Amino acid sequence: MTWVDGIGPAMPAMRSSTRPAVRAAGFSVPTARPEAAAAASPAVEVALGGMLALQEAEYGAVRDREARRRGQDILAALVRLQRAMLAGERDLPVLRQLAELAEAMPEAADPALRQALREVALRARVELARHASVMTG
Repeated sequence: MTWVDGIGPAMPAMRSSTRPAVRAAGFSVPTARPEAAAAASPAVEVALGGMLALQEAEYGAVRDREARRRGQDILAALVRLQRAMLAGERDLPVLRQLAELAEAMPEAADPALRQALREVALRARVELARHASVMTG
């Protein structure tokens, strides 16, 4: 065996006296001292608590993103409905889409976003109530 030690000719590998000899008995795991295991336990709990908090924050962000997307879809449907009304038309597909979107509004994690989306859904239900006779008739 040869050692690579920079640029130059290869040197033969020599066994160092500081290097432990390999035992033929196999692999063994050293047993931990009880005080070392007890000292590591609070660190593990803190790390686990941090990971759980991070997962909750990520879950809240996902919920907010889905709720925001649904709110934007409702607002877009309300704009299409407004344009149809200004043109003197009745757009039944938009009314049906608006009814579907307002029916299952996801709950946002952010309280301010949650309140804003409730108001958007309320506006959609008001428009649906105004056009209820068109949708049933």
